[in-house]
Amino acid sequence: MGKVLFISGIDTDVGKTVATGVLAKQLAAQGHRVITQKMMQTGCTGLSVDLQTHRRIQGIAWLPEDLDGTTCPYVFAHPCSPHLAAALEQTEIDDTRITAATEQLAAHYDYVLLEGAGGLAVPYRDDTTTLDYIARQGYPVVLVTSAKLGSINHTLLSLAACYMRGITLDTVVYNHYPCGDQLIKEDTRRYLRQHLAAHFPLAKWMDLAFTEW
Repeated sequence: MGKVLFISGIDTDVGKTVATGVLAKQLAAQGHRVITQKMMQTGCTGLSVDLQTHRRIQGIAWLPEDLDGTTCPYVFAHPCSPHLAAALEQTEIDDTRITAATEQLAAHYDYVLLEGAGGLAVPYRDDTTTLDYIARQGYPVVLVTSAKLGSINHTLLSLAACYMRGITLDTVVYNHYPCGDQLIKEDTRRYLRQHLAAHFPLAKWMDLAFTEW
């Protein structure tokens, strides 16, 4: 079975999708068989737009697993939290369906990069959040953060949540785009790297620059 990494972020629109595509491309360049998956997609119909971005960054076409829905078991039209998007379509997300799809992919690939929707605490049912799912599955997390003002607070809260739930932090991805203030960007990077070294010494650090996609 391949290794599953869960890609989450400190907030929505922080760069998870780009980070997932870039990481997949890097792993493939190292000789690994890698596929990306989306836990669930909101805000579109048909095939997942985030998977489309992954494939564009990877430089590959749609995969058979994309076309048959394995890489994104749930797609909802309304751009909102998954629990609400599902309710608007009079359905409920069954996470065993997502787990089965991930296991199917892991049986054929060295790495499955499973991207969530929004941040760690986003609910996909009224009584269950993404954080609950990750903890139950035991997936290591790749946490995407950014250079925006407020990222230190959001990042530390996300890291604390992982620690309290016994979730392994694999990597922190620092998204340099957009950068509104160079001083804030550099100091946020310095502070977070220092925090990781002190509290998560086994976690990796990855800088994500605009030129990579």
